[in-house]
Amino acid sequence: MPTVNFKDQINSQDVMLHYQTFGDAHKPALIFSNSLGTNLGMWQKQFNYFKQNFFVICYDTRGHGASSTPQGAYTLAQLGNDVIQLLDHLNISKATFCGISMGGLTGQWLAIHYPERFSHVMIANTAAKIGQAQAWQDRAKLVREQGLQPIAETAASRWFTEDFIRQHSSTVVTLSDDLAAGSADGYARCCEALALADLRDELVKIGIPVLIIAGQHDPVTTVADGKWMQQHIANAQLAEINASHISNIEQPEQFNQILQQFIAA
Repeated sequence: MPTVNFKDQINSQDVMLHYQTFGDAHKPALIFSNSLGTNLGMWQKQFNYFKQNFFVICYDTRGHGASSTPQGAYTLAQLGNDVIQLLDHLNISKATFCGISMGGLTGQWLAIHYPERFSHVMIANTAAKIGQAQAWQDRAKLVREQGLQPIAETAASRWFTEDFIRQHSSTVVTLSDDLAAGSADGYARCCEALALADLRDELVKIGIPVLIIAGQHDPVTTVADGKWMQQHIANAQLAEINASHISNIEQPEQFNQILQQFIAA
C-alpha cells in the first residue's frame, strides 16, 4: 500500500477534529496528543521518525490548531473520548498512544477508561493533577480578558531551558507565535478542564503498559510528579530526559529513542 500522508477532519458529537496521518495504514497505529497552547505540528520530529514503521496519527485537541472550539465546558472525559472517536473514524481497534502535558492527562484517562483500545500508553511531562485549580481558573480569566499574547510572551521560559531558547530561537518564536495566534476561548476552556482534572485516586486502575517521561528541568510537571505516578501505576516505567516541559522538541532524538525502546520491549 502506498504511504499515506493527508490532512483530514472528523465531525464527531460537538467538535470538528483536525488530524493528519503519516505512513502505511496497515502498520501499527501510533497517535500523538499535543500540549496546551500548541498544535499537531509540535510532533514533526516524531512523525518523521516513526512513519516508517507505524501508521502515525497526529490531531489538534479541541480548541487548538485547526480543530473547532465548541461552546460549553470542556472535561477531561471529552478530551479522551475525542481520541476514541478519531480511532473509530479511522477503523483502528488498538493503538499506541503518546501525549505530552495536557495530552499526557488525556493518556492517563484513556488508560483508565479504554485499556482495551491501547497496547501502550506513553505520557510525557505531565501529572495525575497538573497545577492548582485556582491558578487555571485565573489563567482562563486572563486569557478571556487579554487574549493569548501575554501567555505567549512568557511561554518559552516554562517550555524550554535557557540553553535551548538561546540556541534554537527560531523554533521558540514559531511555537510562541502559534500560541498567540490560537483560539483564546479554546485555550481558556482547556484551562478550565485542567482545573477540574484529577486522576490521583484512579491511577491504580491502570493495568496496561505505561511509560512516563519526566523532564529534569521541567518547572511545570516535575520529576517528582513522574515518580509519584510511577508509584501508583502498576509496572509503570519512568525515564528522565534532559529537558524542560516540551521535551519532545528540546530533545527529539532522546525522546524518540525512549519511545521506540518502550514499544519494542
